[in-house]
Amino acid sequence: MPSSTDYPHLSLLFVMMVLMIVLPSFEAFTGVVGHRRSVLRVLGDGDGSMDYALDLNSSTFDSVLKDSPTSFAIVEFFAHCSFNLDDEKFQNEDTLPWNASDPVQIARAIYDTEEATAQTFDIITDNKWITQETRAPLIMFLQLLAAHHPSKRCRKGTAEILVNFDDLWPLNTSNSSQGTSIMQTGDVTKVFPICGKEVPRGYWIFCRGSRNETRGYSCGLWILLHALSVRVGDGEAQQAFIATCDFIHNFFKCEECRRHFHEMCSSAPSPFRTARSYVLWLWSSHNKVNERLMAVEQEWRTGDSRYPKMLWPPPQICASCSTSTIKPKTGNTKLNWNEDEVYNFLKQHYSISSLSPPSNDETGKSSIKGMSVSDDAASSTHAVTVPVSAALAIALASCAFGALACFWRTQQKNRKQKN
Repeated sequence: MPSSTDYPHLSLLFVMMVLMIVLPSFEAFTGVVGHRRSVLRVLGDGDGSMDYALDLNSSTFDSVLKDSPTSFAIVEFFAHCSFNLDDEKFQNEDTLPWNASDPVQIARAIYDTEEATAQTFDIITDNKWITQETRAPLIMFLQLLAAHHPSKRCRKGTAEILVNFDDLWPLNTSNSSQGTSIMQTGDVTKVFPICGKEVPRGYWIFCRGSRNETRGYSCGLWILLHALSVRVGDGEAQQAFIATCDFIHNFFKCEECRRHFHEMCSSAPSPFRTARSYVLWLWSSHNKVNERLMAVEQEWRTGDSRYPKMLWPPPQICASCSTSTIKPKTGNTKLNWNEDEVYNFLKQHYSISSLSPPSNDETGKSSIKGMSVSDDAASSTHAVTVPVSAALAIALASCAFGALACFWRTQQKNRKQKN
């Protein structure tokens, strides 16, 4: 894919054209505004700690750019300001070797990450959990999804929700304990389906248990979290860790599960300076959860005998990941993990190439039990779908439009207060 550096004169020309359109309108207000407005939205919980998110939403942005075919690229560009994806790492994804896992099962897993994402959004909206306290954690997690979700249609749907977030859940109506939306709960998920209109489907494929109450949602959510972890870069590992921990703490229904996960987050060797350390922490945390559930299921006989909880990955799919020794006093088996091998396995198992369904025909579609996944819908290709120069220029234009819209809204509020 050509980069902006391949055609510097075209990039400069495009930016100059956008500036010629935007700056005259912007300069008309400079005498009134008197200073430059930051496009960063301040996020805070009132205790003095601040975080920032790019202001993605404005009436001018919606009216001018919302219906543009490049609006998805604009929001992804903003999301990547928080979670940067180095596309060069995945430019040769189709040539990467397949792992030893069944490709058909891998293809099924992509469906379950979509199902988990859609069900999560349904749970959040149905329970009205979007409040003043939970807005910032949700926005941060949505930014993570918009930048790194393994499904392109989930990235696109998340971006659309981010664009309309302030209109859907205005800040002045989220001060109560019950978050409210300008739309009815069911309408939000219908108008803004986070992973497409056909999701959620109401069933699981890779994560289907032998009984309805086993596996399912928790399995799909874990696959999603692991897939996100292997996609982040070193510079965003800590932010992804915070986004994940805050998301589970605020939006997971199981209270005991939230408490255990919060304890693991609180004891984590933070800050994470490399993506590798975050990937391994999430893997280790998942195994701790499995160890705890193994004991509970054994005691209460609530486990799925067909899919018993185990420490993962087992030797059957990664022989080099661990070695076993027998404890002399108890006779129990102890696994000694080779973290380098585990990390390599996790990167391969949850990477884009592994989660992308294989092509079985000339149209590039893979059919699984009557369902087909197009490359555009499920495979995770380059995150930015327009040339970098165009995305930068459009982003610059949207920043200016956002500043104008903010000024206009401020003037309207001042007039109302005077009246």
